[in-house]
Amino acid sequence: MRKFTSFIGLIITISVAAQNTNYWQQHVDYSMNIDMNVENYQYDGTQKLVYTNNSPDTLDEVFYHLQFNAFQPGSDMDIRLQNIADPDGRMVNNLGTRKAPIYESRIAKLKPNEIGFIKVNALQQDGVDVKHEVIGTILKVTLNTPIIPGGKTVLDMNFKGQVPLQIRRSGRNSDEGIALSMTQWYPKLAEYDFEGWQTNQYIAREFHGVWGDFDVKITIDKEYTIGGTGYLQNPNEIGHGYSDMPIKHKKKVKKLTWHFKAPNVHDFTWAADSEYIHDKIKGENDVTLHFFYKNDKEIIENWKKLQPKTAELLSYYNTHIGQYPYKQYSVIQGGDGGMEYAMCTLITGGRNFGSLVGVTAHEFAHTWFQFLLATNETKHEWMDEGFTSYISSQAMNDILNQEKENPNAGSYRGYLRLAKSGVEEPLTTLADHYTYNYSYSNSAYSKGAVFLAQLGYIIGKENLEKTLKKYFEDFKFKHPTPNDIKRTAEKVSGIQLDWYLIYFTKTTATIDYAVDNVDTNQITLKRIGKMPMPLDLKVTYTDGTDENFYIPLKMMLGSKPTAATPLNSWSWTAPTYSFSAQKAVKSVEIDPSHLMADIDDTNNNFGL
Repeated sequence: MRKFTSFIGLIITISVAAQNTNYWQQHVDYSMNIDMNVENYQYDGTQKLVYTNNSPDTLDEVFYHLQFNAFQPGSDMDIRLQNIADPDGRMVNNLGTRKAPIYESRIAKLKPNEIGFIKVNALQQDGVDVKHEVIGTILKVTLNTPIIPGGKTVLDMNFKGQVPLQIRRSGRNSDEGIALSMTQWYPKLAEYDFEGWQTNQYIAREFHGVWGDFDVKITIDKEYTIGGTGYLQNPNEIGHGYSDMPIKHKKKVKKLTWHFKAPNVHDFTWAADSEYIHDKIKGENDVTLHFFYKNDKEIIENWKKLQPKTAELLSYYNTHIGQYPYKQYSVIQGGDGGMEYAMCTLITGGRNFGSLVGVTAHEFAHTWFQFLLATNETKHEWMDEGFTSYISSQAMNDILNQEKENPNAGSYRGYLRLAKSGVEEPLTTLADHYTYNYSYSNSAYSKGAVFLAQLGYIIGKENLEKTLKKYFEDFKFKHPTPNDIKRTAEKVSGIQLDWYLIYFTKTTATIDYAVDNVDTNQITLKRIGKMPMPLDLKVTYTDGTDENFYIPLKMMLGSKPTAATPLNSWSWTAPTYSFSAQKAVKSVEIDPSHLMADIDDTNNNFGL
């Protein structure tokens, strides 16, 4: 009896551990003091980090990201640029022609005063010096005292940084004249989750982080305006558009210290420039929307018009995904394109109005998918980029009254080109490891968006809308995995979807269905592609009437809500499917909605 009881106890322990392992989260609180020199673009920093180990494991080491170290000749990022066939054009010089390019890494050409770095001058654990080693963009720390489950430790660091020339995401003196785009700029604790330490070298793509509270003081020349993550604690000392009263600083004051606090975020970003205009408006739920952009007459009108549209975007995402939990969001001119960060985005500002709204729509949507759900983008980048592309296209269609039948048609075109290119790799490929940047972009953005849009085709539009809301509500602040979106959709729809997740994300199998034969009222369909799907079918009869049919996929073990005439399910093992229509058939069309990503629609019709 004792052995049996022990066995039952072991099962319960394993079950609980497995459940908790999926969703426990580490916690880290940062206190930082930064002194920025705008003449040489170097800064001195102190950091106090309180790390709480909520995992079931005892930790005898921790890791930090030192991502500015990537902007040095010989770094992994530099070497990658020199060896990938289609490097990011912002990061290289083309010494050849457009048709016969010869690429030169911009990082390889950086001089000592142009590189980026983070140098750790001192590090202590609980007041005692601790052993540490810099390995590229990773700092490995061997703890003096292991952190037990539920335990805490304090890590104090003294460091020095240098802001690189603007090459990718971060940097100084961008093409649009922004002085400082401070992203991935501080020693950032790496995430430890149910899969272990996430310690990828920084290659300029996305990142993963630990949620916590930030308390950051930045001292900088008084002419510079700062926008970024968090809430300014001393607006009436700073001014610069944060205070409702006029603030005039004394001439003898050379620098100001900006004090920000940011609760429950996994990153901290800021940008600074001496020519920023700072506007702010109120959005839904009393959220303050800040806008920072250059005092350039060529762009001011568009940035003014952007502001009410950003408020509309906030409302759209609150309604269609879930409530934004913070009280501010900042749209900041900076960086080298568009990139999302906690409570803010950095975007290039010299765009036409449609492009300005479009990039804001996309980066703002990332807040929900990357900074609140926060999938590990180094492994599942399509869940962030793709889902963001899906919802931002839907939002743009709504707030700009575009009236597109399929707002995600561009994503379908991108995916179909990729599927036919011969260079597609599975969505399970690590983000930094795609053979081509082209493959990465069209996989993460286009195929990822199609995953959601096509899921709506499989389970029904209303079920997709319910799935997105439930997914957000159930998994915000939990770093969800691909299985979590699949299980959410299964619970909402009652349809089995393991086949869909595996085929579409873990293989490069394609969809291709055809109308094989029509004989009076006998219709035969054929599956040519390897990936099976349920089918919507429109049949027009010779008497001018038409009828819609629905053929479920057998292994779905269920059907989507539809007004179409239901037919028997089609097994993936059967290459053809036949049925009898009610009357003589004039024409047949597979998937009239074009929401199924069929790679060859020329064989989807008969009689049209």
